[in-house]
Amino acid sequence: MIGRLRGTLISKQPPSLLIEVGGVGYDVDAPMSTIYDLPATGQEVILLIHYAVREDGVSLYGFLRETERAMFRNLLKVSGIGAKIALAVLSGVSTEELSRLVHAGDVVALTKIPGIGKKTAERMVVELRDRVDATGVRLPAASGVAAPVDPVGEATVALQQLGYKPPEATRLVSKVAADGDTAEAIIRKALRAALGS
Repeated sequence: MIGRLRGTLISKQPPSLLIEVGGVGYDVDAPMSTIYDLPATGQEVILLIHYAVREDGVSLYGFLRETERAMFRNLLKVSGIGAKIALAVLSGVSTEELSRLVHAGDVVALTKIPGIGKKTAERMVVELRDRVDATGVRLPAASGVAAPVDPVGEATVALQQLGYKPPEATRLVSKVAADGDTAEAIIRKALRAALGS
């Protein structure tokens, strides 16, 4: 499975990119939010990859920021949203704004995103509400370099990967996190608290 590509950007034909890594060219689809921040062709680029296997082949989706990849993966879990619509959503709205709209239940604003109708917007609100609060969504770094995830967000995501439901992970982290804690320290304290409760 491919999780990251580092190579030379050969071409940009939105939403498709061609990245050459060790003499092999990889076709990668990316949202416009990533494409806007890419260097010129011929320059080195590093992309975080979502690797998708379907009956008709393998597809790669690239992102400059972990928050975008996490939101893309969350969008794919919403019934009725495939990769093409998920890319359109991330091309039309930032991850932070999407998170805000979902939590506000703003179906009208969500339907203004290309490819999103009223029913899909309603499903997004219901199915994403518990997921997007724990993705560590932050504004992208202006330089196009991946923005560091804050320790609280990083710890929350790690607990989810360990099997905790998003609301439980959020509750545990908020209960134990202190200023200056690293993500590792928060995770350790949260696991102790979970075992003690």
